[in-house]
Amino acid sequence: MERAAKPLLRALAGEPVWPPPIWLMRQAGRYLPEYHETRAKAGSFIALATTPELAADVTLQPIRRYHFDAAILFSDILMIPWALGQGLEYREGEGPVLPPLRTLADIEALQLASLPGAIAPILETVQRVRAGLVDEGFTDCTLIGFAGAPFTVACYMVDGGSSREFAATRTMAYAEPALFERLIALLTDATVSYLSAQIEAGAEAVMLFDSWAGILSPAQFRRHVVEPAQVIVNSLWQLHPTVPIIGFPRLAGLLVGDYATETRVDGIGLDTSMDLGLAGRVIPARTAIQGNLDPLALVAGGQALRREAEAILSTFQGRPSIFNLGHGIVPQTPLEHVAALVEQVRAA
Repeated sequence: MERAAKPLLRALAGEPVWPPPIWLMRQAGRYLPEYHETRAKAGSFIALATTPELAADVTLQPIRRYHFDAAILFSDILMIPWALGQGLEYREGEGPVLPPLRTLADIEALQLASLPGAIAPILETVQRVRAGLVDEGFTDCTLIGFAGAPFTVACYMVDGGSSREFAATRTMAYAEPALFERLIALLTDATVSYLSAQIEAGAEAVMLFDSWAGILSPAQFRRHVVEPAQVIVNSLWQLHPTVPIIGFPRLAGLLVGDYATETRVDGIGLDTSMDLGLAGRVIPARTAIQGNLDPLALVAGGQALRREAEAILSTFQGRPSIFNLGHGIVPQTPLEHVAALVEQVRAA
């Protein structure tokens, strides 16, 4: 099947495909029993993400089970700091842990030159998934590559792990703007290189996850979320003009309109808190809207799930759209609820 005929690529090209294509953030992961079997073989998360045979299998698992319209590369938003040489480990019950980055010397120790070698296994995973989709007959399924956006990645690098406030990062942005902007510039360059390499390996679309964009003031949002995204989008367009880009500035509120307009992404991911009617008025008409079912509605299932999904579908109709969640699928999600959601969207 030609690329332009794939439902997700048609939506990202500005076509109001109906029923809308569907995929779910974190669709390859802990809610699937087959994932746990593969994860046990790897021994650690980083080993799983950098072992192409296993990572490709995990990427394809939800496609085999649910026939989603997109497969998203199984990886993590923190593979860039890992590839640049900042220490990274995933601790049970704690999440990612990194040595906090606080000084110019810390930034200068990062090695952009180490990126190509470090990401080679991830690129092999992309190649394997692209071939696997064809070999297994999923010829209408689009392969999405992705990266964490510079601000969100910087949050983990500066604070040294997960946080609700990322106080160290935000303080650095105010108190040491030149230092922080140097880090953002480095991460912007690395993100362009990383996403471009994924495209060259076979990704048909790419997504930029800015999971913590919503913790910034409007001025800081424009400086550290919108501006880097503009550079990334423009750079990728020059290198790969036919490959669409989805942006996800989570919790951006109505600033999502500025993000969509100024970055000119092809698709915009919306979080659960966003009112789709309001979003539709501030996002350009040809930009595909992606979202935004509450992952816990998917856990609940039944009439609540059907009602929430129908509200999204009725708002989407008539404009380019992609059905998805407002955040990642959670581990306790019943498998049959995912199947019911896919059936409902397909029958819209």
